[in-house]
Amino acid sequence: MNTPARTASAVIRTMRPRQWTKNTLVLAAPLAAGLTWTTGIVLDVVATFVAFTLAAAGIYLLNDVIDAEDDRRHPTKRNRPVASGELSSTLALACAGVCAALGIGIGYAVAPQLAATLILYALLQIAYAVGLKRQPVIDLSIVAAGFLLRAIAGGVAVDVPLSQWFLLVAAFGSLFMVAGKRYSELRSLGSAAGTRKTLETYSESYLRFVWSLAAAVTITAYSLWAFEISSHAEINWQAISIAPFVVGLLRYAVDVDRGLAGEPEEAVLRDPALQVLGAVWLIIFATGVYAS
Repeated sequence: MNTPARTASAVIRTMRPRQWTKNTLVLAAPLAAGLTWTTGIVLDVVATFVAFTLAAAGIYLLNDVIDAEDDRRHPTKRNRPVASGELSSTLALACAGVCAALGIGIGYAVAPQLAATLILYALLQIAYAVGLKRQPVIDLSIVAAGFLLRAIAGGVAVDVPLSQWFLLVAAFGSLFMVAGKRYSELRSLGSAAGTRKTLETYSESYLRFVWSLAAAVTITAYSLWAFEISSHAEINWQAISIAPFVVGLLRYAVDVDRGLAGEPEEAVLRDPALQVLGAVWLIIFATGVYAS
């Protein structure tokens, strides 16, 4: 018999705490804009992070209910609380509704446009969960859109304009990560071993083409964006930031190519060199932004 503590633990695990790092993307637009981090801006960004975390948690809860039967046939997903019977579908759905409502409510308190962004995110992810995840290419696009909307949300929350190049970097960078994730799943599980229907359609060569193309567009767009926002300082820090950005992307591509990027956040956390490259890029980029 489940105790309240075990049930609460099951709910939290279904909300995927390890995935919450994705929501740090809401920092991208405020950082790129070089805003002065007043108390109001900090609170708005933190609230945006919390709002997206709650909205995404609601989607994870809903998704696990919908996918429970498929998850039970998966070598690792069968241990998820809903699939294993540790968490009832009814309670999971109730928690999903509460999380989504709280997330959208917090978003509305920050800015009505942020609430609209969260609603769009939720609708896309629900459509994905109930059927579009079985549609090749569409599934990649919707998952990538989830990352893109996080980046957009940060700009909406603090009311900063979003550069077309910034949006392209966010969009194709997201597609690179998603295609790499699917490629890793296909390499590690095979088309018949997993539970994703689209893996039966994709080939390794096709997914390699997608993530290679996305990486090329991401690098091109980032380079154009870096030159667009370059300051008039003596040292062009934004142009210099292209180097660690490209090297970091290539380093991550090594994990993708080896089939080790099935969980992007874990791939980053287990690679100290990639973390150092990310830190170097961030320091150089931030120096360029705040030196202008």
